[in-house]
Amino acid sequence: MPMRWKPLEANPEVLTSFASSIGVKKGDVMFQDVYGLEEELLAMVPTPVLAVVVLYPLTDATEAIQPNSTGQKPEDLFYMKQTIGNACGTIAVMHCLTNNTEQIRLEEGSFLDGFIKQTVNMSPEARGTYLEAQGDLESAHAGAASEGDTIAPGVDEEINLHFVALVNKGGRLFELDGRKAGPIDHGPTSDETFLQDSAEMVKKLVQITNSYNFSLMALCKA
Repeated sequence: MPMRWKPLEANPEVLTSFASSIGVKKGDVMFQDVYGLEEELLAMVPTPVLAVVVLYPLTDATEAIQPNSTGQKPEDLFYMKQTIGNACGTIAVMHCLTNNTEQIRLEEGSFLDGFIKQTVNMSPEARGTYLEAQGDLESAHAGAASEGDTIAPGVDEEINLHFVALVNKGGRLFELDGRKAGPIDHGPTSDETFLQDSAEMVKKLVQITNSYNFSLMALCKA
């Protein structure tokens, strides 16, 4: 039977604490709520924005979105498969962090520091399999899942909400979802327009899901 974890809450304090527990130096970065997709609400988010985590409802339409197999991917785009049930929040946070190592300070010898060094040359599938055997990560995830303002759903409870990460690599906006065939290229972006471009991508998701049951959190320098 595939391994399953309790899901994380869409709570910036929980995600910030989790990032610190796996190796980000305390006070270096934080997750921040994005309260809406309008320009005036996006302007409230501290800059620079390094990555965005999106929680959205799974539908047939969202499941049908797959990568363009002909698109070129930057060599330093770090992507891993999700093989553990309900671990999408953890995978999304790790995608945010592993794709911003030049801007984020890691504790030497921490889990995340070791994971990056051990898996840098692995395939996305091998990285996912490697994670299954990492007890330190499972413990950190369990600790984060017990935090927050709501009672976490049970391990075997059916969840129809899903976390993904959005990152800027090589001037392209990539959606990183460990359940998909690979990274999804959503077009050009820049450091200055990354949050706005991410909001435009989410607006398209809102349209195809016909739902406003979304949550966005930006990874920012503290």
